[in-house]
Amino acid sequence: MKRCSFIARCVVAGWVLAPFFALANPAMLPKHPGYPMDKAVDPVHGQPLANDPGQKNVTTQEALVEAARAVESSSRQHLMMTHEDNQRIIEKPGAGVLPRVDGPAIKIEPPIKEGTKATPSPR
Repeated sequence: MKRCSFIARCVVAGWVLAPFFALANPAMLPKHPGYPMDKAVDPVHGQPLANDPGQKNVTTQEALVEAARAVESSSRQHLMMTHEDNQRIIEKPGAGVLPRVDGPAIKIEPPIKEGTKATPSPR
């Protein structure tokens, strides 16, 4: 009984999804450079063998530029300088170096000036 209802559900799902596959329009696919299929046609049915026949071949440089452009807006940092301490920054010299700020120069000393010395015990 369970197997029969499972098969019935699959058949109904197939009937529901079939129109979506039938209405898929290849003309709505984006026109983009890709693999050069040129005018390759199926010898039996005469249909094109590619989704985008006749498109030019893409070079490595073009592919990298387009990939960077596609994710540029989502990968860019949008940091807001709203904290009052950040308004004092004059220059950011780089990673690992404290920035120059407007106001008192604060020097951070290391917490340990000298390491402890231990003499080894003779055995």
